[in-house]
Amino acid sequence: MEVQVGWPKLLKMGAQLVGHKVLQYRLSTGHTVILDTKYGQVRGLQRKTVYDKELYFAFEGIPYAKPPVGDLRFRAPQPPEPWQGVLNCTTNRSKPLQRNMLLGIVEGSEDCLHLNVYVKSLKSEKPLPVIVWICGGGFQKGEASRDVYSPDYFMKQQVVFVSINYRLAALGFLSLKDPKLDVPGNAGLKDQVMALRWISQNISHFNGDPNNITVMGESAGSASVHVMMTTEQTRGLFHKAILQSGCALSEWAESPDHNWAFRLAQNLGYKGPDEDAGILCFLSGTPARKIAAIDQDVITQDEVRNFLLFAFGPVVEPYETDHCVVPRRHREMLSEAWGNEIPVIMGGNSFEGLFSYQVLRNDPWGLKNFHNILPREVREAICLEEQDQLVRRLKKLYFKNEMQDSMEVFEALNIFSHRQIWHDLHRLVLARHTYASRSPTYLYRFDFDSPHFNQFRRLVCGDHIRGVAHADELSYLFYNIIASKLEKSSKEYQTIERMVGMWTSFASSGNPNCPELGTAKWEPVQLKDNGVERCFNISYDFEMRELPEAEFLAVWDTFYPREALF
Repeated sequence: MEVQVGWPKLLKMGAQLVGHKVLQYRLSTGHTVILDTKYGQVRGLQRKTVYDKELYFAFEGIPYAKPPVGDLRFRAPQPPEPWQGVLNCTTNRSKPLQRNMLLGIVEGSEDCLHLNVYVKSLKSEKPLPVIVWICGGGFQKGEASRDVYSPDYFMKQQVVFVSINYRLAALGFLSLKDPKLDVPGNAGLKDQVMALRWISQNISHFNGDPNNITVMGESAGSASVHVMMTTEQTRGLFHKAILQSGCALSEWAESPDHNWAFRLAQNLGYKGPDEDAGILCFLSGTPARKIAAIDQDVITQDEVRNFLLFAFGPVVEPYETDHCVVPRRHREMLSEAWGNEIPVIMGGNSFEGLFSYQVLRNDPWGLKNFHNILPREVREAICLEEQDQLVRRLKKLYFKNEMQDSMEVFEALNIFSHRQIWHDLHRLVLARHTYASRSPTYLYRFDFDSPHFNQFRRLVCGDHIRGVAHADELSYLFYNIIASKLEKSSKEYQTIERMVGMWTSFASSGNPNCPELGTAKWEPVQLKDNGVERCFNISYDFEMRELPEAEFLAVWDTFYPREALF
């Protein structure tokens, strides 16, 4: 999704970015340390957290794979080449090549397969639990930098925190059907697999426990974590998972076949036939920056209106290879997924749909077209008369009026919350209840509505809209370039301490309950007889309660045959 922001706000953010760079420089001590890895030595820098100036060590820009350039473009990653001497890892390397969400300019590099390791202490009585962060961004944007995901809040705890880059958009998800070309797709997901292998093999050098690794992500990063829990490529590489606002069951987490590669090549000037070898030859010879400049423009307005948000994302691979990560649809793999054996935190935010605020404001077509709200796989499996029946059911559910012919913006955004995020999370809860009953599932609902610190909502909607939007919980897990420093007496600061306390407690022990919660207690999911799940509601106060969205999600359940739900 392209976010449109006024120039005054951009200029203000630019000023904050400059100030942040100065702040980060001042928060380094200048002390360096050299550690071994399987591929060579790395030099890191001692830094200080933004609150309390606590010390931690930062190793940034460590290569976990060969640069995916030349013949490796679009293909599965290869292990890195060993290096001689000491590799300087005291600052971030380039982000993955992408189009900037705010300015529309192309930035980053094809040579992006690096990860960052942050550790509270290099010596302790026993190795520290490890948290691996996979960023979101719709598989089109994202980076593992301190600008966006600074580890300051986590570095007040005894943990190792790792953030990873992976390839995005066409460079990370181009898929071709010809097995001879070895480009089945999902290269960006395979980057994540390679990073997890590197972490498993090397994290002990950073005082991390290779037998206590938690993988967490948000949005597309959360769907990625779910894929990592399902593919056999990662069995045994991590031991717990945190899924924030997304899963692999989500419609947007599986790209349908709309001949994307041919359409991309044509947009770039290709005149040849719709034939994989010729398309690959053309795209391999095209400058990567040109591909990144237009790969999101391949999709049409009609496709976007049908909730096809981007062209290049995860696919069911057209043939199996030794690096295959998605051999079948995710729903078909739920029952046998090795991730059923591990504890999980999962959940979402109370008004996820606010992420589409500007899309609806700019194109109100969706306010009058209810049939497009039906999930794509549901709509494509039934006739128009049956679609009409489901639309009437939707209208009765949300408006109590089957004849209502249009929606207000916030009515539509509420429906989008359930369609795009919450119903798929609910389906995963049902699957975990059935197939992973021996492993705890902790469900949360983030509902902390700060007027000034919910950064994604403010960025997308401005300062006059309230509600807890998609990605707003990230404000309470990561310091970033638009964060302000809080008074420690504030509810916002208290929420940071509680969120980080729960997440690190779970990473350490598999149980999110921690001293920061006081008398509140987070219980694993237990479905009632009516199928309603209880969640841990994270607001100004924390409490276990019935999921407020349950009534709506139960109706969405009826759109699917029981065997197709999970």
